[in-house]
Amino acid sequence: MAAASPLNPKANYHIRSISLPSKPHPLFQQCEDYLLRIITSSDANSSSSSAISNKLSCLLDLHNCVNELFQLPLTQEAFVRERNEKWVDELLDRSLRLLDVCTAAKDALIHTKECAREIQSTMRRRRGGQSGFTNEVKKYFASRKVVKKAICKALVTLKSCEKKSSFSSTNKDNVAVALVSVLREVEAVSLTVFESLLSFISGLKAQSKMRGWSFVSKIMLNKKVACDEEKSEVNEFADVDAALSCLVGQETSKSDNISCNENVQSDLQQLESCSQDLEEGLECLFRRLIKNRVSLLNTLSN
Repeated sequence: MAAASPLNPKANYHIRSISLPSKPHPLFQQCEDYLLRIITSSDANSSSSSAISNKLSCLLDLHNCVNELFQLPLTQEAFVRERNEKWVDELLDRSLRLLDVCTAAKDALIHTKECAREIQSTMRRRRGGQSGFTNEVKKYFASRKVVKKAICKALVTLKSCEKKSSFSSTNKDNVAVALVSVLREVEAVSLTVFESLLSFISGLKAQSKMRGWSFVSKIMLNKKVACDEEKSEVNEFADVDAALSCLVGQETSKSDNISCNENVQSDLQQLESCSQDLEEGLECLFRRLIKNRVSLLNTLSN
């Protein structure tokens, strides 16, 4: 398959099938259950803000389960035995990359939300007339340009992680093999969710699709998925970008201008609400990713 550009809406992260040789503890099965929940959810292939918020919430549950897995004595013992293995170093490196991508997404949301608020304030107070409004819109698009550039860089990072996601243990330790298997799939799902989020913030209406698990495909064949109907989904970021471009660039009558202003204000309010929900979900996930990394580092340092 040809390599896709960082913002190519058709770029997909393929998720391999988990095939654990055995499950040394019930928490391994719980992690697998959370993975399945994300993959088979009705929101799995949706790119709406509510669907992405739900995926972030499910991803948080998954990483909470991973943290519980890290606290198990048998897991900690396996990490200590494997501390000099290459896959452990790769796991630590990728955990840091996920944190970087999470930070990039948070920054993108914050910057866009702040600029949107400035435009709303200008429109409410009528400061500076049309020229003042136009200046704020220019600031907004300048900020969006910076945001999209940062997102492009973050997506390149994700693509790099995806290409190198074949870490594995050279030992035959049962716990280590099970750990590598489940953590590899956790990373793959995390990459997919983050790619979907970043593409959404950039204003793309298309989304990456979660697919690739052979044993999940049988389930999906018997499950009606709404997105199969190719329904058009709202992207609050794309809507605001389009509405502001249209409002600034067109000559309208006074009545039409009032109507356009009201529509833009409504779009801006929806964008702010959507950004706030996504930001809160990201913040919770970011804290959990940090705690998981700290737990792993503490185990390896003992």
